[in-house]
Amino acid sequence: MIDLATAIIAINPSAKVTIYNEDINTIDWGETTPISNEDILAKQTELQTAYDNKKYQRDREKEYPSIVDQLDDIYHNGIDGWKTTIKATKDKYPKE
Repeated sequence: MIDLATAIIAINPSAKVTIYNEDINTIDWGETTPISNEDILAKQTELQTAYDNKKYQRDREKEYPSIVDQLDDIYHNGIDGWKTTIKATKDKYPKE
């Protein structure tokens, strides 16, 4: 879950706040101009959706061979062999 601080920093990169127990009603804004709860929650939802929509990328990254192994695959099996190797992971974790 995207936390409140991440949402606040996405709106105002120079914000310096303290948040107690991830409770939006306990934000200590200090010298930072406050941001409305609605704007924070909307940004949090937006960031979470973007993160969730890229799950396939994170899953693929874990399964792709290392660059060294991919280059070795190209050397021994050519581009078509490499494409076959990569396609297996792409097919396992398709874009949604």
